[in-house]
Amino acid sequence: MVPATYSQTRPERHRDKDCMLKLSLLVAAVSVAFLPAACSRLPGGAPASEEIMKSAADVDADFALYSVNRAFLPTVAHWPPTGKQETLGWIRASQGPKTQIIRAGDRLSMQIWDNNDNSLLTSIEQKMVALQDVRVSANGTIFLPYVGDVNVNGMTPELARETLQRELETIVPSAQLQLNVTEGRNNSVDLVSGVASPGTYPMPDRNYSVMGLIAAGGGISSGLNNPQIRLTRGGRLYGTSVDSLLNHPQKDTLLRGGDRVFVEEDERYFLSFGATGTEDLHIFTKDDVSAMDALSISGGFQDSKADPKGLLILREYPASAVAPGVRGPRQTRVVFTLDLTTADGLFSARNFQINPGDLVMATESPINDALTISNLIGNIFGVFSRAGL
Repeated sequence: MVPATYSQTRPERHRDKDCMLKLSLLVAAVSVAFLPAACSRLPGGAPASEEIMKSAADVDADFALYSVNRAFLPTVAHWPPTGKQETLGWIRASQGPKTQIIRAGDRLSMQIWDNNDNSLLTSIEQKMVALQDVRVSANGTIFLPYVGDVNVNGMTPELARETLQRELETIVPSAQLQLNVTEGRNNSVDLVSGVASPGTYPMPDRNYSVMGLIAAGGGISSGLNNPQIRLTRGGRLYGTSVDSLLNHPQKDTLLRGGDRVFVEEDERYFLSFGATGTEDLHIFTKDDVSAMDALSISGGFQDSKADPKGLLILREYPASAVAPGVRGPRQTRVVFTLDLTTADGLFSARNFQINPGDLVMATESPINDALTISNLIGNIFGVFSRAGL
């Protein structure tokens, strides 16, 4: 049964993304509605980012304002996460023996040879008897004629053959046994989605890894954006990205019987509007997206409108982030400003991480009224709050 977290179908996820896109356009509409007022109050003047800095002190703003620079980056890096950021652990790789282990549900096929004319198992004309698809019971035993139940649970096929051979020799001293194992559910893993050929795959040995399973499934489906791997085991969910797995071989963990593996598209997103190339919802294209990455993904600045001194990142933190004793912002609503006309601003933009749900806003030079900008940002945050983002 697929975990509830990933039971949503692809059409449903696309409908959710469409809703988010509509929301981003609504936010853009809110901003456009305020532009005329901003332009009519004060002609020309200081860049928007400077006026917003003033608004934090001059206006009773309900947001905290931070200028992103080299000195500030270590501080914000320790603040609580925001948006849809699952803190899933992962299981490090280890080396396993290249042998099978017999588990309950496996099926054993045995060929018993005996050339004795008075054999209990074979006739004069037939020197071999086959026992096909003998299922290993829940308690790990199989039934062997004239012998009874024999425990083979946890044994390698070779050890199980030797054990069954010894049991047979007590009644048929000249018997010889050949054994083949077909893996059952407890020795198989499920590859659920995100590959060319999903299905249930038997584990050839105890050294079967996640990447080996994906390769057996035909590789990752084309078109998945920054594909993520999810592994369910024993009621727990683990996760990492394919990119991280490829770049860190120590993460290629060994599988266990009953594991389920999903390959899903990265569903984290950020929004862009204002004087950017596109006003849209943008899916994360890699694990870590910087402010400079986000600007590039959204089409960069509009040369005729954008103020490179006024790149804003709007973010909303949970209430727990401003609790006493927690390293976090002064208020839940935060505006980060970046000045891309300086070397420090450019380097800082490359190291400032975008969080899921962030709003990347490129301001225009004519927007220079402090009160109007404060109201604009307040209304944008209001749209996000009403939408539950």
